[in-house]
Parts: sequence; C-alpha cells; structure tokens
Amino acid sequence: MANLKEVRVRIQSVNSTQQITKAMKMVAAAKLRKAQDAITQMRPYSQKLSALLQNLSSAAGTDFESPFMEVREPNRILLVAVTSDRGLCGAFNTNIIKAVTHLYHEVYAGKEVSVLTIGKKGNDFLGKKLPRVNGDFHQIFSNLKFESVQAAAQYIMKAFQEKSYDKVVVVYNEFKNVATQIVREEQFLPFTSTTTGAAAASVDYIYEPDQESILTELIPKALGMQLYKAVLDSNASEHGARMTTMDKATENAGELLKELKLMYNRTRQAAITTEILEIVGGAEALVSG
Repeated sequence: MANLKEVRVRIQSVNSTQQITKAMKMVAAAKLRKAQDAITQMRPYSQKLSALLQNLSSAAGTDFESPFMEVREPNRILLVAVTSDRGLCGAFNTNIIKAVTHLYHEVYAGKEVSVLTIGKKGNDFLGKKLPRVNGDFHQIFSNLKFESVQAAAQYIMKAFQEKSYDKVVVVYNEFKNVATQIVREEQFLPFTSTTTGAAAASVDYIYEPDQESILTELIPKALGMQLYKAVLDSNASEHGARMTTMDKATENAGELLKELKLMYNRTRQAAITTEILEIVGGAEALVSG
C-alpha cells in the first residue's frame, strides 16, 4: 500500500488536472458557440447559391461546358485532409487520418495520390507517413477567414484546370451536434450539379447576361463556398469534440479523486492503528518488565 505522502501528492496532481480540464471545457464551449454562429450565418447564402446553380444548370442544358466540370479518368487524385491545429479532442483527428489513409492505400490503390493538409495535426502525421503531402495551407486555422480558405480553393481549382489532378476529394468532420461528428468524403472536383427536374421547373427566370456567363462566374464561387463550409464544419466539430472530451476527463478525474481520498483515509487509518498497536505493545512490555 502506498504511503500517505505519495497518495497526497497524487490527489494534488489529479486536482490540478481536473481544474485544467474544466477550464478547457469552458473555453471549448465558448468557441463552439462562435463556430456554430459562423455556420448559421453562412447557411442562407450557401443554400441560395446552390438553388441558383441548380436552376442555371438546368436552363443552360447539357451543352454547357466548364473546365471545373470536366470528367476525366481518375489517375491523379488529390485528397484534402481537414484536421485541427491542436489535440485533446478525442478521436477527431484520428478519424480523418484513418479515412485519408484508407483512401490512399485501398480505394485509390495504384493511382497517383497526393494529399493537401489543412490543420497542423494532419500535416504533422501525414507528412511523415505518406509521400506527396502539400502543407502550404496547413496553418489556415491560426487565422480562419474566408480569404485564407479561398486561397486554398483557388490553388486546387488551378491545379485541376492544369490537369495536375483528375479528381479532388475533401475529407472532413461534419458537425452534427456537440457529441457527434461525422466523417465526410466529399467530391470537390469535378464539380457536379444536383439539379432535379422538379427544382428546375419550379421557377423560370430571365437572366442577364446569359446563363453560361453567369455559371462561368458562379461555379468557382460555389467551390470556394463548399471548401469554406467544410472548414467551418470541421472547426465547430473540433470544439464540440474537445468540449465532450474535456467533460469526460473532468468526470474521470472526479472518480479518481474519490478513489484516492478513500485510499488516503484507509492508509491514514492503517498508520494510526499500527501506531496504537506499537504504543500498546510497548506499554505491555514495560509492565511485564
């Protein structure tokens, strides 16, 4: 059994850790609210842009061609891995790394696969494990703005236009709620319209200039918005995962403190009992002597 000093030191250590996890949970909760607000504010614009693209794609018909819609044989693949800059968020980063590794070694086995990392954790791990990892945009979360994400989107679109890649897939955590994050593998390029006949027939707009000109302008904006949405989703998911993890860590620290205090009391009682027995034994020896 551990002595009293050792148990006391462990209790102090766990107490300090519990205070840290409590503080981190509160910080994550505050950041999560801000991240959720960012997604909520972006959603109406994103939905309207998607609806407009659907209508335009239908009106333009199958004759419209865009360099971002060109479907090629997928021999050169780019995987965009969206992770976080910091740890202590459970399996948040591990799930993305597993998904990217699975795509790299199994789904696109035999293809020329490259990886572009957004987030330091993914860049640190994948940069050591896989060849052809581009970390030029891994620090986006240190100053998360639309402009910085747009720069990454422009780089990807330019590379696709130049036929450096035939297909681009974004892997990120979609925010569902505080406790749940869903790993998504979303095709970024070639761009595909989700037009349906019912949606197209609902409203007949008159466009000025023509549909093709507007589509040419809107598709890059929609792609930039798609990547920005993935990054915002990942940001909210990170804070949700960290909040849940720190809450569980605080709870575990509380359980451990209970066990340590019980051990401390038992050790203290055993020490007192031993001391009493020694005193009684000494007194008896004196009397008998």
